[in-house]
Amino acid sequence: MSGLLALLDDVAGIAKVAAASVDDIAGQAAKAGAKAAGALIDDAAVTPKYVHGFAASRELPIIWKITKGSLKNKLVFLLPVGLLLTSFAPWLIPPLLMLGGSYLCFEGAEKVWHALFPAHSHEVFPEDKPGDPAHLEEEKAAGAIKTDFILSAEIMTIALAEIPPSNIWMEAATLATVAIGITVLVYGSVALIVKMDDMGLFMAQNGRLGMTRALGRGIVKAMPKLMKLLSIVGTAAMLWVGGSIVIHGMAELGWHMPYDWIHHVAETAAHAVGQAEGFVKWAVQAAFDGVFGLALGMALIPVATKVLVPIWGRLTGKAATAAH
Repeated sequence: MSGLLALLDDVAGIAKVAAASVDDIAGQAAKAGAKAAGALIDDAAVTPKYVHGFAASRELPIIWKITKGSLKNKLVFLLPVGLLLTSFAPWLIPPLLMLGGSYLCFEGAEKVWHALFPAHSHEVFPEDKPGDPAHLEEEKAAGAIKTDFILSAEIMTIALAEIPPSNIWMEAATLATVAIGITVLVYGSVALIVKMDDMGLFMAQNGRLGMTRALGRGIVKAMPKLMKLLSIVGTAAMLWVGGSIVIHGMAELGWHMPYDWIHHVAETAAHAVGQAEGFVKWAVQAAFDGVFGLALGMALIPVATKVLVPIWGRLTGKAATAAH
């Protein structure tokens, strides 16, 4: 009997340790995922365009294909690479973060440039040429998965930098939790956004109550504005997060001036207001990070379009189309 009680006590102890580990993984994953907000919002803002032009019945299947591709990107490719970096080359993480942050700044600044000077921009999602719908669907899904790989790499690198040092299994579990949680959140939101107009149309046409039909018409009319707002928020988040990553990276590499100056200004503004100091400090820091991100991104546009894109075009044999 005493042996059984001792065994049950050991099992209870193991269960407590396991529960604590699960709590730690969930807490670390939530904190790490929050830091990837800019790339996450951009992912949710970009993906709906890949299902534009398809029949309503094919929208969710396409999103499901992209979701599976995104999970494969994160769990099969990026997670092992992230763990290898942590174990054997942790010094590479800050430069990689800065590279990802610079890419976010470039993407955000490019969207701002296209909005200000549409005559000088190229259509990112041109009208589809007539062809086999199944082949076109595969092409769109493949394109979305490639775009997701870049954003997923940023998300996983940001998350990896936020995970406190621990054993490899805890880090792997935390990264996997981040990967699955963010993927479900992003593409669940995308599915909801994509089907909102269909839901509104159904309510407008089949609602029994006048209020229901009016709500449906309101949803249909509001969706274009919602998509535009989501795009604006995504662009702002990219510039803010990208600028913040680069500024923090510079501080880690020894150049503390930009980070210290922004931190000092934010602290001064928060104390001057005297109310909601935490929010004021965050808002000032985010604003300066965003301005820095916009300036860096604008500086990178000619570098990318005049240098990197032509080089990539020559390497891949697509010089004729690379400029676009």
